Amino acid sequence: MLPILNKAHVLQHPELGVSESYFNYPERILQFGTGVLLRGLVDYLVDKANKQGIYQGRIVVVKSTGGDTTEFGSQDNLFTTNIKGIAQGELVNQVLVNAAISRVLQSNAEWDNILKAVRQPTLQTIVSNTTEVGIQYVEEGIDGVPVSFPGKLLAILWERFQYFKGASHTGFVIVPTELVVNNGQLLKEIVLKLAAYNKLPANFVQWLENDNHFCSSLVDRIVPGKPKDLSTLQEKAGYTDGLWIDTEPYLLWAIEGDERVKDKLGFHQADNRMLIAPDITPFREQKLRILNGSHTISVPLGYLSGMNTVVECMEDSYMRSFFRTVIIEEILPTIKDICPHAPAFAEDVLDRFSNPNIAHKLLSITFQESMKMNARNVRTIVRYYEQFEALPASMCLGFAAMLLFLRPQKVENGQYAGQREQESYTITDDNIGIFATYWTEVTGRGGAAVADMVQAVCADRRLWEADLSQIPGFAEAVAAHLQGMLQEGVKAYADSYSKVL
Repeated sequence: MLPILNKAHVLQHPELGVSESYFNYPERILQFGTGVLLRGLVDYLVDKANKQGIYQGRIVVVKSTGGDTTEFGSQDNLFTTNIKGIAQGELVNQVLVNAAISRVLQSNAEWDNILKAVRQPTLQTIVSNTTEVGIQYVEEGIDGVPVSFPGKLLAILWERFQYFKGASHTGFVIVPTELVVNNGQLLKEIVLKLAAYNKLPANFVQWLENDNHFCSSLVDRIVPGKPKDLSTLQEKAGYTDGLWIDTEPYLLWAIEGDERVKDKLGFHQADNRMLIAPDITPFREQKLRILNGSHTISVPLGYLSGMNTVVECMEDSYMRSFFRTVIIEEILPTIKDICPHAPAFAEDVLDRFSNPNIAHKLLSITFQESMKMNARNVRTIVRYYEQFEALPASMCLGFAAMLLFLRPQKVENGQYAGQREQESYTITDDNIGIFATYWTEVTGRGGAAVADMVQAVCADRRLWEADLSQIPGFAEAVAAHLQGMLQEGVKAYADSYSKVL
């Protein structure tokens, strides 16, 4: 029987890279959330810094969801991170034992211990990932255990203020990682509103605003979590680990902050992919346009061509070329002047899409496809034409594939369904009623009806932030692609079209 991963085991196996001294480091970070993203990103960076002798600090974690913390406690809060994928074109497979977490406290059962932890002078940083829903205003008091994350945060800040009697330089650097634009500013506004609701004194509000730094941040790392072949991996590692997580090699954590923030987040020195800058807009823009945008423009074409995951697309010669053309030749030129890191990011994205360890389902990416197309690609298409007075050819084909994907063939249990060869798929898009109406005008008609529909769709400002029918030749190009796919089939048309280019 294999031993469990715990303190005794790692100290008996120095090759695992965890020394006795790590367990004596002071708690410097309070982390809300036990999820795999925080463990695969924030906790990974802290552990990396500790192993380089840079930070020498640990993390006390608050588990806000139900359930106990036994799994963490039984392993002395140690867990394995298996970094698997492709980086700079090379396969990566690295197994690390993470010793960054000191303890995990259940918010309801151990609230008093959480408040005691806040009284530690060494504690300087608060990090959270409570999902987007977590950063919401809930009108509540802060006696007892507040329900919402902002309520808990306010209670913690109030405890800190009272314990240190409002002394300066006792505030926190607070970094939410929820996928919300300007998440730091939004969280601060909610906490201040809650402070007003609770009628907390003016000197506390002043301390809250001036001595605490709410930093907006952007996180980017795929952490699939526990692997399917865990038993095999544990046999190879020589121990059992119920907290084992897989993660891709790529990571980015961009944080809006100044030199004071850099000083408190000293672990950033361990990895140059953790970036602290006065403005993180360029990082948000490159992720939105290159990573998210290329997904949205490419996935309907791949799915209707018979593929089911992103990595399947990257194993298909045409779709791999399509992704690369869209990213390198059509999206990148429109943002590289405002996003200095975009060229390197673009190559990283192509590596990430090729990662055989991540089965990212195409159909899941099509959730709210038309709204994603508007948010991620419409501006790129407009920018491309303005910059080159030409059309982004591959994006025109991708746009046409989106229209075909959003062609409902029937309604099943109140939901619209499309058809791919002999199988149907559910269309989850709040605008599907609009597209269904447009498609009723095409059924059983020829090319002119398709052209008229595409022209109307492109001009529909309910769907797009710009009138795409005003871009010379765009609607005509999309209509030609759509007509070709209707006549020849998606895969056959895409293959024949690629030979023409």
